[in-house]
Amino acid sequence: MWRRYARAGALARFCAAILGCAAMHAAAAEPPYRLIGQSAPDFALHGVSGANVRVSEHRGEVVVLSFWSSRCTPCRTQLTELNRSFVTYQSAGLAMYGVGVDDDPRQALAFARSAGVGFPMLLDPEKGVARGYEVDNLPMTVLIDRGGNVRYVLRDYSPANETLYLQRLRALLNE
Repeated sequence: MWRRYARAGALARFCAAILGCAAMHAAAAEPPYRLIGQSAPDFALHGVSGANVRVSEHRGEVVVLSFWSSRCTPCRTQLTELNRSFVTYQSAGLAMYGVGVDDDPRQALAFARSAGVGFPMLLDPEKGVARGYEVDNLPMTVLIDRGGNVRYVLRDYSPANETLYLQRLRALLNE
């Protein structure tokens, strides 16, 4: 199964390099995501800061969920980049959460505290939320519109995906 993704990724990188189309690269590398257009699965998770978070309480806001693990090197880089957009767009109705899927809550907690982001970090050691959002790669970012519907997913972090993420985020914030 990974070979198929590797071939698709190589083809997408080739197309992006030849055509200069980062969006094509990101879209071609992603298998279909069943939740696009569906109501975002609701959840309540414990935050590192101590407060519980329920995603349904953010109707009317654009919500970004970033699934991460302390063992995922690109996750830290992505969280840093996401923090920039959080700082920029929070006043425009953006809610953002990092969702840790580590088996060891102590390791996840240490990573979350060291990430240095301004948005809440949540812990999902039982992976119930990750299963609900069909997380199949890390990092994985899910964008939810103001009506509570899943609109976009990015299954990896790269500079091309960062550009695509910002375009999609701005579009949702402008709706």
